[in-house]
Amino acid sequence: MGVDLWLPLPDLLAGRAREQSDSPAIVVADVGEISFGDWDRRANATAHALIERGLSPGDRVGLLFGERDWIDYAVAWCAVLRAGCVAVPLSDRLAPAEVRHALLDCSVAAVLHGADAAPPEVGGWRSTLAELGPGDDNPVRRRITPERLAQIIYTSGTTGRAKGVGATHANLAYGTAANPRRKLSHSRHFLHAFPIGTNAGQTMLVNALDSRPAALTLPLFTPGRFARLIVTYRVGTVFLVPAMAIQLLNAEVHERYDLSSVRLLGSTAASLPPAVAAGMAKAFPKATIVNYYTSTEAAPAQTVMVVDPARPTSVGRPTAGGDLRIVTAGGGSAATGETGEVWLRSPAGTRAYYGDRRLTDHIFRDGWVRMGDLGYLDRDGYLYLVDRESDVIKSGAHKVSTLQVEAALYEHPAVAEAAVVGLPHPVLGRVTGAAVVARHPVTATDLRTFLLDRLAGHEMPSRLLLVPELPKNHLGKVVKQRLLDLLDQADSSPAP
Repeated sequence: MGVDLWLPLPDLLAGRAREQSDSPAIVVADVGEISFGDWDRRANATAHALIERGLSPGDRVGLLFGERDWIDYAVAWCAVLRAGCVAVPLSDRLAPAEVRHALLDCSVAAVLHGADAAPPEVGGWRSTLAELGPGDDNPVRRRITPERLAQIIYTSGTTGRAKGVGATHANLAYGTAANPRRKLSHSRHFLHAFPIGTNAGQTMLVNALDSRPAALTLPLFTPGRFARLIVTYRVGTVFLVPAMAIQLLNAEVHERYDLSSVRLLGSTAASLPPAVAAGMAKAFPKATIVNYYTSTEAAPAQTVMVVDPARPTSVGRPTAGGDLRIVTAGGGSAATGETGEVWLRSPAGTRAYYGDRRLTDHIFRDGWVRMGDLGYLDRDGYLYLVDRESDVIKSGAHKVSTLQVEAALYEHPAVAEAAVVGLPHPVLGRVTGAAVVARHPVTATDLRTFLLDRLAGHEMPSRLLLVPELPKNHLGKVVKQRLLDLLDQADSSPAP
């Protein structure tokens, strides 16, 4: 992206405020909304207040907010950037220890937080926006250049301690322009329920700035409330993660609500199991179902796949400007159909792990980002994921894909949710273990019988536990270590 075409996100907000001052930018159901004009003015006033409190360019500022606080969060985030500082978004759903780790890890100079949040006593001073008081709302723009660090997002930490991923202004603003043909133009609102402090949530914030419709969200995702918002606002675009898609299907909201206004349904954060994708196509009969594959480290690089029955397990091909390759163990390019490491190349300046040069050099190389997944390409360049590299189960002489076992489980009509991990075994090294949430009574024996003609013997779960819910983080991703602990503590048993 040429510097002459580069438009930082705070400037994009200023432009929308000039053009559409009274138009709603963000709507939080049952809480309120903010226009582009008010967002711009409040961000300027807050930026001036931050500078008056002594923050210097490059200082990291923690932003600890809940989903009721999307409006204040959006104001604070833009204000931090305009003040020349670095935003560190964090959800108040995180455990106190996780928040403390992030604030200490990047040495924040201050913390802005929601009225109901309780930031730990680390990281300089702390304040709500209201406590900062009114400030000068004249435009402010300090040290905003393409290569400067703008934001640090902490990864979800499903397999270990979260790591801070830094992004520059140019990286965040890739694909935006002063007067683009506004995207998502088929409705007045797009709907999401992503938490603050996630890469998906930040993508929605950028969408609020450069899309035609207003961003609509809700303080807490429930299937019924989500569906009612679609009906009330005649939502044309919906963004969710697979866990939310599964909840919508399990609640059968499409049987009670008219979801025909939705023309685009995008899923991110993980690939949709084929059975779930097929269910969403039936639940949203007029929507194009799209799967986005990326990571906090790789963004804005991504692959996009319009769900296709002919390629039900593919996550697509790279978007314009990006690139994709499969790398063998020897470092060469894999042949068609050969499994190897998935690498994506970012069309913008690549991200980096904040303060960790060694890990950055391991994951980020010459514009390429190692995704941590194993996969292969078909002859048309479509990507198929085999598994997370760390999740592949090496069982004796075999390798087992947890994604494949989960997909087979989802085909059973009684399975509402499923997750698979490798369990220690004294002879084979590791064997397959599965936890299942059932939507109606079923036994472990029933499920194993169902799997007999779908899985090989070495793929069959040696332990299959029926549970009331899966252990997840605030984005709905299964936390593998907690799942391992759960399966280690229980034997396979029938549903009660």
